[in-house]
Amino acid sequence: MKLALQLITCTFTLLASTSAENWPQWRGPAFNGTSQEKGLPVKFSITEGVKWSAPMPGISGATPVVWGDRIFVMSPDAAKNQWLICLARKDGSVLWKQNVAGGLLDKGRGNSTSPSPITDGKHVWALLGTGQLAAFTVDGKEAWRLDLAKEHGSFNIMWVYGSSALLFDGRLYVQVLQRTPADGSYPGVKDKGERQSFLLALDPATGKTLWKHVRPSTAKMESLESYATPVPHSVGGKLQILVGGGDVLSGHDPATGAELWRGGGINPKGGEWMRLVSSPVSAGDLAFVCGPKQSPAIAFKADGKGDVTESGKAWVFDQKKTPDCTTPAYHDGKLYVFDGDSQAMSVLDAKTGAKVWQKSFELDRSKGREVFRASPTVADGKIYCIGERGTVVVQDAASGDILNTASFAEISSEGVRSSIVVSDGQLFIRVTDKLYCIGK
Repeated sequence: MKLALQLITCTFTLLASTSAENWPQWRGPAFNGTSQEKGLPVKFSITEGVKWSAPMPGISGATPVVWGDRIFVMSPDAAKNQWLICLARKDGSVLWKQNVAGGLLDKGRGNSTSPSPITDGKHVWALLGTGQLAAFTVDGKEAWRLDLAKEHGSFNIMWVYGSSALLFDGRLYVQVLQRTPADGSYPGVKDKGERQSFLLALDPATGKTLWKHVRPSTAKMESLESYATPVPHSVGGKLQILVGGGDVLSGHDPATGAELWRGGGINPKGGEWMRLVSSPVSAGDLAFVCGPKQSPAIAFKADGKGDVTESGKAWVFDQKKTPDCTTPAYHDGKLYVFDGDSQAMSVLDAKTGAKVWQKSFELDRSKGREVFRASPTVADGKIYCIGERGTVVVQDAASGDILNTASFAEISSEGVRSSIVVSDGQLFIRVTDKLYCIGK
């Protein structure tokens, strides 16, 4: 444990390089949407460069995770069962699948299989928006199951809970930031009454609760809700867990959950319908968050205590081209901030917030503007994005020039929200009905 802690504390770059060929959780090996992979595909399409494609039984916004010769995906079926599926990397065949729970919840284009699974190469963990959390060996043997909804109350979130869990430094973290009181009108919520927003730490081997930290907020109504995922952060050799939502970004002690600091101002309009979707990002020594609905993006110095709304603010980027839903990527001192509504990518200097470049996609609008909800992936000098209709865009990370545009939609429905995964020279692209493997 001490050795792992020392390695992680030194640098997230080292962590990325030691496990770069795997993509173990939602934002990859470095928790920031990037990989150290080289030689990745650039020119490909639905008919060119595809190694295999595997049918998916239903639509899910969960991002696949990859370890060695196995790929883990979430998917519902027509009977509203919620599956964790293990595929063989060589050909996409199903090695095993486990029904984590029934009772799929859906609203709009999202559903309760949206949280991405996690693996460490020995086990895989699956969290659902209905509150179930289960652990399996990579061979499909059940290790344990929990029903967090029974223990802590059904998650009271308007568009269905979608935060992914975080596996870090020997703990499994689950963030639940929700509206209170519940009035019984949200999907899957039948009771009425008070709700707590909290950060939960579990023993990944047993599911035992290690601690629960209740996180208060002065936000109102939907602004209490968050679809963000907690991420680790290191500043001054000390580790933190970043939690975004409820109109603030906060840093927490990984060992106890105690709140170290919080920075406000991420909802400058003060509205009651400003839920947070974009997750925070650890950007060098700074903690970075994009406010809801094109609010300013703010970088905080995370070495303070208490309320750092003003004292800890390092810089603010407020040029309207900030995301509503996508989470930025951080790589080599730069932040890749993507507004999926206007299809505008802004690259910022992470230390100063200065704009390096900003470009918008020029896509075919014959069917209307395509919205992008999946977060960007940055690797090998390229930026990979995918739109809700399955349009993949590859940009040059240095200039923003478009290197490739390809459609991976074989059916007309929208709803692609799974980020593109990079692993061992290949790309994994999840659309509404299939998972594609691109590369050799």
